[in-house]
Amino acid sequence: MNGAFTREGTDGNWEMTLPDVRVGSWWRDWLELSKPRITISNALACVVGFWTAGGSTTHQLPIFLGTLVGIVLLVSGSCMLNNWIDQDIDPLMERTRSRVLPQGRLHPMMVAIFGILSVILGIGILAFFVNSWAAGLGGVGALFYIVIYSLWLKRVSTWNTVVGGISGAVPPLIGWVAATGSPDVGGWILFLILFFWQPAHFFALAMLNVEDYRRAGIPMYPVIRGSSETKMQILLYVSLLLPTSLALQIVGAVDGAYIGISLLLGSVYLLLAIAGFFIRSEEKWSRLLFRYSLIYLVGMLAAFITCAHGGG
Repeated sequence: MNGAFTREGTDGNWEMTLPDVRVGSWWRDWLELSKPRITISNALACVVGFWTAGGSTTHQLPIFLGTLVGIVLLVSGSCMLNNWIDQDIDPLMERTRSRVLPQGRLHPMMVAIFGILSVILGIGILAFFVNSWAAGLGGVGALFYIVIYSLWLKRVSTWNTVVGGISGAVPPLIGWVAATGSPDVGGWILFLILFFWQPAHFFALAMLNVEDYRRAGIPMYPVIRGSSETKMQILLYVSLLLPTSLALQIVGAVDGAYIGISLLLGSVYLLLAIAGFFIRSEEKWSRLLFRYSLIYLVGMLAAFITCAHGGG
């Protein structure tokens, strides 16, 4: 059963009302708070890092399972805390006003407690079942997402997307150190690939929702700098992405058809970024770029898996 939590009276305390009870939706609210798409994509990136590093799901099964459970708890808990932090600005945006906390479907303090416990448990599992490198990197990722991005930069600086991207680039590196015991050049290249991918992806999304961000007072790059400068930033990061992706083969982490796949996917991405300066409809271009960024990511993750020296 779900009620609605609202602030009542002059003391600002949270009270529960039951005007619209929805049987069986409680678990869906918690699932939504964990942002399952983000959690699954980060877990997949972590698994890809583990496999690309030569990790074995047979001989290292306890480590692999510990890594997977730890990253899921860590990311889902961080997402819950992000929802809790953003509860004051989410009602101002069209695409976020129907989320759980703006709708008052769960108590904010309960969400905060569960989020903190999930993050702590995730880091603890990584430390106990995997290694200190995985736990430390997980802690750094959570710190950047929860504190530096959500609490601070998201509200005050156009650097929010770029700096916040550090947290999204950590999962494959966690997978890598889980398999090898420590980071090395291959793991850092995976980190950079995910790091350079994120600005173009999220800048395109911000261009599609620029009025939403402006209304909420969030200083996203296209809100403050405009579309022309945003397109230049997108081109910059896509240009950095292509040679970085090729470096993974140079260090011997992958073989086979990887170089052809990364060249094809990266070249199309670069051409689309350049096309933004010539296509009249910025909305159509932004939507096309955003969708292709997802295709690029899925294609590259598949290339990592199929062309890596995985241990099996």
